[in-house]
This record gives sequence, C-alpha cells and structure tokens, in this order.
Amino acid sequence: MVNPSTVRSILGIIGNVITFGLFLSPVPTMYNIIKNKSVQQFSVDPYIATILNCVMWVIYGLPTVNPDHILVVTINGIGLGLEVIYVGIFLLYSTGWCLTRKRITFGLIFAAIFTLVVTMITFNVFHTTEKRTVFMGALCVAFNILMYFSPLTKSVKYMPFWLSLTNVLNGICWTAYACIHFDIWMVVPNGLGAVSGLIQLMLYWCYYKTTDWNDDSPDSLKHAKEV
Repeated sequence: MVNPSTVRSILGIIGNVITFGLFLSPVPTMYNIIKNKSVQQFSVDPYIATILNCVMWVIYGLPTVNPDHILVVTINGIGLGLEVIYVGIFLLYSTGWCLTRKRITFGLIFAAIFTLVVTMITFNVFHTTEKRTVFMGALCVAFNILMYFSPLTKSVKYMPFWLSLTNVLNGICWTAYACIHFDIWMVVPNGLGAVSGLIQLMLYWCYYKTTDWNDDSPDSLKHAKEV
C-alpha cells in the first residue's frame, strides 16, 4: 500500500517544479519589455501581488508557524526573489516618475510595512502553532486569490498564456497535496487558483481572434509610455 506521506512528498516536489514554471512564466513578458525598452501596457500589479503572496506563504511554512511545510517555504522563497527582479525591470523601463513607478514604489513600501506588522502579530500575539496557522492561513488565502485573479483582463495581448496555463496546473497539484494531510488553508486558494486559471484560458480563447497583435501604432506606444 502506498504511503500517503510519500505521495504527499512527491506531489510537493512536482508542485515545486510547476510553481517554479509559474514564477518563470513572465520571462517572455520581461523580454518583451526589455526589447522595447518600455513597459507598454503590461501591468505591474500581478507581480506586486505575487511578492506579497510569496512572503505570506514563506511565513506560513516556517516551522514555528506550521511544521512540515518546508517545500512551501523553499519554492515561495525562490518565487519572491524572481518577482523582485521582475518588479525591478518594471522600474527600470518605466519612463520618468510615471504612474507605474509611483504604483511600484507605494506597493513595495506597503508590502514591507505589511510584512513587518504581520510578522510582529504572528509571533507576539499568537503563541501556539495552531493559532499562528489559522492567522497566517487566512492571510495566505486572501493573497493567493489576489495573485491568481490579478492577471484577468479582456486584452489577451497583455495576459501571458503560459501564466494562465501554469496557474491551472499549479492549482491542481497543490490542491491534491493539501488534500492528503488535509490543510484547508491550502485547499481553498489553490482550488480557486485552478478555477481562475481556467477562466483566464477561456478569456484567451474568446478574445484571441479579436486581438490586434500588431497594434504598435504611435498612439498606442504613446499611451504605453504614459502608463
């Protein structure tokens, strides 16, 4: 008979690989930005949301919060580093003190302050792993949903296909992982993540034919630089 813990570990490793692919999925978008030396109409919001999401899951997976979740810590730590690089690219290729740079600056300041407050509350207000798990689990659910749904848009030109596909695979794998040793705080956000990924793929299919992939007119580029 197969040991459930072994299956869970295998799913966790597979989940790490898929999640790593999720974190790498914006690379073509970053290449596009670097190539054109402009953020165009790409939104920085999903990347800031993912930074907060990764930080919350790293705290959630710490042994002093929720034991036996080291795989959650490692992959989200890697993801945090990659997302910081992506946001740095947005900062570099945003023209002047524009809306995008303001949004990034305020977003990062908020993330730093929020992380400090959450860390202080977690370790000073809650004194058992059970209470810390509930507190951090609720926050992780909120930020995971924010990360999964933030790419939703009718403009599939600026909604990377591979991001949507890996969202589906990632959600399914981590939901299965969380169901073996049932963890409601991982089941809910990852189950919803799989659903949101399917919605994004449906949007991609619906709007693909009506999207002008070559719309690089001066007016559109002017608008992109003002974002």
